[in-house]
Amino acid sequence: MSGFDVDVGAGNVAALVDDATQPRAVLTLAHGAGADMHHGFLVGLAARLAARGITCVRHQFPYTQGQRKRIDPKPLLLATIRAVALAVGGRWPTLPLFAGGKSMGGRMATLAAAGSPLQDVRGIVLVGFPLHPRGEPSTERATHLPQIDVPILFLHGTRDELGSIELLRTIIPPTGRLHVIEHADHGFAVLRRSGRTGDDVMTELASRTRAFVDDVIQAPAT
Repeated sequence: MSGFDVDVGAGNVAALVDDATQPRAVLTLAHGAGADMHHGFLVGLAARLAARGITCVRHQFPYTQGQRKRIDPKPLLLATIRAVALAVGGRWPTLPLFAGGKSMGGRMATLAAAGSPLQDVRGIVLVGFPLHPRGEPSTERATHLPQIDVPILFLHGTRDELGSIELLRTIIPPTGRLHVIEHADHGFAVLRRSGRTGDDVMTELASRTRAFVDDVIQAPAT
Protein backbone atom coordinates (compact mmCIF):
# COMPACT_ATOMS: atom_id res chain seq x y z
CA MET A 1 0.00 0.00 0.00
CA SER A 2 1.23 3.48 -0.84
CA GLY A 3 0.08 6.97 -0.01
CA PHE A 4 0.39 10.63 -0.90
CA ASP A 5 -0.86 14.04 0.19
CA VAL A 6 -3.29 16.27 -1.67
CA ASP A 7 -3.40 20.06 -1.36
CA VAL A 8 -7.09 21.00 -0.99
CA GLY A 9 -6.55 24.72 -0.60
CA ALA A 10 -6.76 24.65 3.19
CA GLY A 11 -3.76 22.43 3.79
CA ASN A 12 -3.09 18.86 2.79
CA VAL A 13 -5.11 15.70 3.29
CA ALA A 14 -3.70 12.20 3.21
CA ALA A 15 -4.67 9.55 0.68
CA LEU A 16 -3.99 5.82 0.77
CA VAL A 17 -3.84 3.62 -2.31
CA ASP A 18 -5.04 0.02 -2.60
CA ASP A 19 -3.36 -0.99 -5.86
CA ALA A 20 -4.94 -3.45 -8.24
CA THR A 21 -2.45 -5.82 -9.88
CA GLN A 22 -3.99 -5.38 -13.32
CA PRO A 23 -6.07 -2.24 -12.93
CA ARG A 24 -9.14 -1.66 -15.04
CA ALA A 25 -9.92 1.73 -13.46
CA VAL A 26 -9.14 3.94 -10.47
CA LEU A 27 -11.76 5.02 -7.91
CA THR A 28 -11.59 7.71 -5.22
CA LEU A 29 -13.37 6.75 -1.99
CA ALA A 30 -14.43 9.45 0.45
CA HIS A 31 -15.46 8.42 3.95
CA GLY A 32 -18.74 9.02 5.78
CA ALA A 33 -19.43 11.75 8.32
CA GLY A 34 -18.75 9.67 11.42
CA ALA A 35 -15.64 7.88 10.20
CA ASP A 36 -12.36 8.43 8.37
CA MET A 37 -10.39 6.64 5.66
CA HIS A 38 -9.16 4.06 8.17
CA HIS A 39 -12.66 2.82 9.04
CA GLY A 40 -12.88 -0.95 8.75
CA PHE A 41 -15.73 -0.88 6.25
CA LEU A 42 -13.86 1.38 3.83
CA VAL A 43 -10.63 -0.57 4.26
CA GLY A 44 -12.40 -3.85 3.53
CA LEU A 45 -14.28 -2.50 0.53
CA ALA A 46 -11.14 -0.98 -0.99
CA ALA A 47 -9.26 -4.26 -0.63
CA ARG A 48 -12.03 -6.21 -2.35
CA LEU A 49 -12.26 -3.67 -5.14
CA ALA A 50 -8.51 -3.80 -5.69
CA ALA A 51 -8.75 -7.59 -5.92
CA ARG A 52 -11.28 -7.05 -8.73
CA GLY A 53 -9.09 -4.74 -10.76
CA ILE A 54 -10.10 -1.34 -9.38
CA THR A 55 -7.31 0.68 -7.80
CA CYS A 56 -8.85 2.55 -4.85
CA VAL A 57 -7.73 5.83 -3.34
CA ARG A 58 -9.17 6.40 0.13
CA HIS A 59 -8.75 9.92 1.45
CA GLN A 60 -9.39 12.18 4.40
CA PHE A 61 -11.27 15.46 4.61
CA PRO A 62 -9.52 18.32 6.42
CA TYR A 63 -11.49 17.77 9.63
CA THR A 64 -10.50 14.12 9.88
CA GLN A 65 -6.96 14.95 8.81
CA GLY A 66 -6.82 17.30 11.80
CA GLN A 67 -8.60 14.77 14.04
CA ARG A 68 -11.48 17.16 14.64
CA LYS A 69 -15.08 16.10 15.20
CA ARG A 70 -16.72 19.15 13.64
CA ILE A 71 -17.39 18.49 9.96
CA ASP A 72 -15.88 20.96 7.51
CA PRO A 73 -18.11 23.55 5.79
CA LYS A 74 -19.62 22.26 2.57
CA PRO A 75 -17.39 24.39 0.26
CA LEU A 76 -14.29 22.81 1.79
CA LEU A 77 -15.74 19.31 1.51
CA LEU A 78 -16.48 19.92 -2.17
CA ALA A 79 -13.05 21.43 -2.76
CA THR A 80 -11.52 18.29 -1.26
CA ILE A 81 -13.51 16.03 -3.60
CA ARG A 82 -12.37 18.08 -6.58
CA ALA A 83 -8.73 18.28 -5.50
CA VAL A 84 -8.49 14.54 -4.87
CA ALA A 85 -10.12 13.66 -8.21
CA LEU A 86 -7.74 16.01 -10.02
CA ALA A 87 -4.71 14.59 -8.22
CA VAL A 88 -5.73 10.98 -8.84
CA GLY A 89 -6.45 11.67 -12.50
CA GLY A 90 -2.97 13.14 -12.83
CA ARG A 91 -1.30 10.14 -11.16
CA TRP A 92 -3.15 7.55 -13.22
CA PRO A 93 -3.71 9.34 -16.54
CA THR A 94 -4.24 6.14 -18.54
CA LEU A 95 -6.90 4.65 -16.25
CA PRO A 96 -10.61 5.54 -16.41
CA LEU A 97 -11.36 7.65 -13.34
CA PHE A 98 -14.36 7.16 -11.05
CA ALA A 99 -15.28 9.07 -7.88
CA GLY A 100 -17.47 8.22 -4.94
CA GLY A 101 -17.65 7.27 -1.32
CA LYS A 102 -19.59 6.06 1.66
CA SER A 103 -22.65 8.03 2.80
CA MET A 104 -21.67 11.70 3.18
CA GLY A 105 -18.51 11.21 1.13
CA GLY A 106 -20.53 9.94 -1.81
CA ARG A 107 -23.10 12.70 -1.46
CA MET A 108 -20.33 15.30 -1.57
CA ALA A 109 -19.07 13.71 -4.80
CA THR A 110 -22.52 14.17 -6.34
CA LEU A 111 -22.77 17.78 -5.16
CA ALA A 112 -19.33 18.53 -6.62
CA ALA A 113 -20.26 16.91 -9.92
CA ALA A 114 -23.57 18.79 -10.05
CA GLY A 115 -21.81 22.12 -9.62
CA SER A 116 -19.65 21.48 -12.68
CA PRO A 117 -18.32 18.21 -14.13
CA LEU A 118 -15.46 16.62 -12.21
CA GLN A 119 -12.53 16.61 -14.61
CA ASP A 120 -12.12 13.24 -16.37
CA VAL A 121 -14.49 11.44 -13.96
CA ARG A 122 -16.42 8.78 -15.90
CA GLY A 123 -18.90 7.77 -13.20
CA ILE A 124 -19.83 8.06 -9.53
CA VAL A 125 -20.23 5.23 -7.00
CA LEU A 126 -22.49 5.88 -3.99
CA VAL A 127 -22.21 3.40 -1.13
CA GLY A 128 -25.30 4.15 0.96
CA PHE A 129 -26.65 7.51 -0.21
CA PRO A 130 -27.85 9.50 2.87
CA LEU A 131 -31.15 10.67 1.41
CA HIS A 132 -32.41 12.19 4.67
CA PRO A 133 -31.72 12.27 8.41
CA ARG A 134 -32.85 9.25 10.41
CA GLY A 135 -36.60 9.39 11.01
CA GLU A 136 -37.14 12.46 8.78
CA PRO A 137 -38.14 11.21 5.31
CA SER A 138 -37.45 13.78 2.60
CA THR A 139 -35.95 14.03 -0.88
CA GLU A 140 -34.42 17.51 -0.52
CA ARG A 141 -30.89 16.10 -0.50
CA ALA A 142 -31.43 14.69 -3.99
CA THR A 143 -32.61 17.77 -5.89
CA HIS A 144 -29.16 18.24 -7.50
CA LEU A 145 -28.87 14.72 -8.90
CA PRO A 146 -30.51 15.42 -12.30
CA GLN A 147 -27.73 17.96 -12.98
CA ILE A 148 -25.08 15.22 -13.07
CA ASP A 149 -24.16 14.11 -16.59
CA VAL A 150 -22.18 10.94 -15.83
CA PRO A 151 -23.51 7.51 -14.77
CA ILE A 152 -24.19 7.05 -11.06
CA LEU A 153 -24.32 3.73 -9.20
CA PHE A 154 -26.44 3.67 -6.05
CA LEU A 155 -25.56 0.76 -3.74
CA HIS A 156 -28.26 0.72 -1.07
CA GLY A 157 -29.50 -1.66 1.62
CA THR A 158 -33.13 -2.63 2.11
CA ARG A 159 -32.87 -1.73 5.82
CA ASP A 160 -31.16 1.65 5.31
CA GLU A 161 -32.65 4.04 7.85
CA LEU A 162 -31.34 7.08 5.96
CA GLY A 163 -33.46 6.39 2.90
CA SER A 164 -36.00 3.67 2.16
CA ILE A 165 -35.66 1.83 -1.13
CA GLU A 166 -39.14 3.00 -2.11
CA LEU A 167 -38.25 6.66 -1.56
CA LEU A 168 -34.85 6.29 -3.16
CA ARG A 169 -36.40 4.87 -6.33
CA THR A 170 -38.33 8.11 -6.80
CA ILE A 171 -35.18 10.24 -7.03
CA ILE A 172 -32.89 8.13 -9.24
CA PRO A 173 -31.91 10.44 -12.12
CA PRO A 174 -31.73 9.36 -15.78
CA THR A 175 -27.99 8.81 -15.37
CA GLY A 176 -28.46 6.61 -12.29
CA ARG A 177 -28.83 2.93 -11.65
CA LEU A 178 -29.74 1.27 -8.37
CA HIS A 179 -28.42 -1.99 -6.99
CA VAL A 180 -30.27 -3.17 -3.90
CA ILE A 181 -28.38 -5.05 -1.17
CA GLU A 182 -30.90 -7.30 0.55
CA HIS A 183 -31.11 -7.16 4.37
CA ALA A 184 -28.38 -4.48 4.70
CA ASP A 185 -28.70 -1.35 6.83
CA HIS A 186 -26.93 1.99 6.23
CA GLY A 187 -23.66 0.51 7.45
CA PHE A 188 -24.33 -2.60 5.32
CA ALA A 189 -24.65 -4.82 8.37
CA VAL A 190 -27.10 -7.71 8.00
CA LEU A 191 -29.17 -9.62 10.52
CA ARG A 192 -27.98 -13.13 11.32
CA ARG A 193 -31.38 -14.57 10.47
CA SER A 194 -31.00 -13.28 6.89
CA GLY A 195 -28.57 -16.11 6.21
CA ARG A 196 -26.03 -13.62 4.88
CA THR A 197 -22.67 -12.55 6.27
CA GLY A 198 -20.77 -9.30 6.19
CA ASP A 199 -18.35 -10.90 3.75
CA ASP A 200 -21.24 -11.79 1.45
CA VAL A 201 -22.30 -8.16 1.41
CA MET A 202 -18.79 -6.85 0.80
CA THR A 203 -18.35 -9.27 -2.08
CA GLU A 204 -21.63 -8.12 -3.62
CA LEU A 205 -20.69 -4.45 -3.26
CA ALA A 206 -17.32 -4.98 -4.91
CA SER A 207 -18.64 -7.20 -7.69
CA ARG A 208 -21.47 -4.81 -8.53
CA THR A 209 -19.04 -1.88 -8.61
CA ARG A 210 -16.75 -3.73 -11.00
CA ALA A 211 -19.72 -4.53 -13.26
CA PHE A 212 -20.72 -0.85 -13.24
CA VAL A 213 -17.18 0.24 -14.11
CA ASP A 214 -17.06 -2.23 -17.00
CA ASP A 215 -20.45 -1.05 -18.29
CA VAL A 216 -19.39 2.60 -18.24
CA ILE A 217 -16.03 1.96 -19.90
CA GLN A 218 -17.56 -0.20 -22.62
CA ALA A 219 -20.45 2.16 -23.37
CA PRO A 220 -20.14 3.88 -26.77
CA ALA A 221 -19.08 7.50 -26.67
CA THR A 222 -21.87 10.05 -27.05
